Amino acid sequence: MKFLKLIRYQNLLMIALMQLIFKYGFLDLQNIPLALNDWQYLLLILTTVLLAGGGYLINNIFDKETDNINKPDDVVVGKFISEDKAFNTYIAFNIVGVGIGFYLANVIGKPAFALVFILISAVLYLYASSLKQSLLIGNVIVALLTSFTVIIIGIFNLYPLITPDNQAFLGLLFKVLLDYAIFAFIINFIREIVKDLEDVNGDYNQGMNTLPIALGVTRTVRVVFLLSFIPIVILLYYVNEYYFINELYIATIYCLLLIVAPLIYFTVKSASAKNKQDFHHLSQVLKFVLFFGILSALIVNLNIHLNA
Repeated sequence: MKFLKLIRYQNLLMIALMQLIFKYGFLDLQNIPLALNDWQYLLLILTTVLLAGGGYLINNIFDKETDNINKPDDVVVGKFISEDKAFNTYIAFNIVGVGIGFYLANVIGKPAFALVFILISAVLYLYASSLKQSLLIGNVIVALLTSFTVIIIGIFNLYPLITPDNQAFLGLLFKVLLDYAIFAFIINFIREIVKDLEDVNGDYNQGMNTLPIALGVTRTVRVVFLLSFIPIVILLYYVNEYYFINELYIATIYCLLLIVAPLIYFTVKSASAKNKQDFHHLSQVLKFVLFFGILSALIVNLNIHLNA
């Protein structure tokens, strides 16, 4: 159980669930051929989970001292698992993950795409070792990598099959995936700043330059408050423009109740957030929003088929 905690198994399960939803709750419902068959797609999920798990491992190794201050009860490396064992597991995760990625790149006839997995592995290491200490750069990297777990679905399933005849339709599907990726980026970017607020004491003692350290907690809370309006406005526009106007009322109600409403709650609560418990609660609210945002891909498609 301690090892599962070390690799943030809840987050890995969310990544896997998200990729399953986009495959079986979105792409498969379009009745089109995909570049990867079912078991190859499961390998794509596995390599994504392995690289993400490796990222959490190396991050925990480098964050050992910081975590002793921020969350002493949650420290695993050095207490329950030796640093050498954690590092060897990190190496194994990345070797297997990149190896599977190399195989999948050749399956779709795009061997150069294997570089994607090598790049992800390298960026995660650089993030853990140095980039996370830089103002906002670490936040952007984590948000980008999270959104890329959506984009990679289109890269490996749709892009290899594009022809002049199907370019318009597959391009539309790719755009939908991109919309979800942008949503994931915005939510995760805000959440990373909230997590910096939660961990400000340990980060300060380790000489990091996060936004709460650079601006102060009070000013950063105001930044979070203002940023929270961005996804609300975008979602209200999106729901009206693509769901309500097209009479997708189930999808409209779902998004308003389970995505927009929690975001409004987040905005209200962020205005008065002051301590570690408040920031942890806000972080959990955004995780809730992200989960139901991903699930909306299935709800929208079911609504479309019900209306057909």
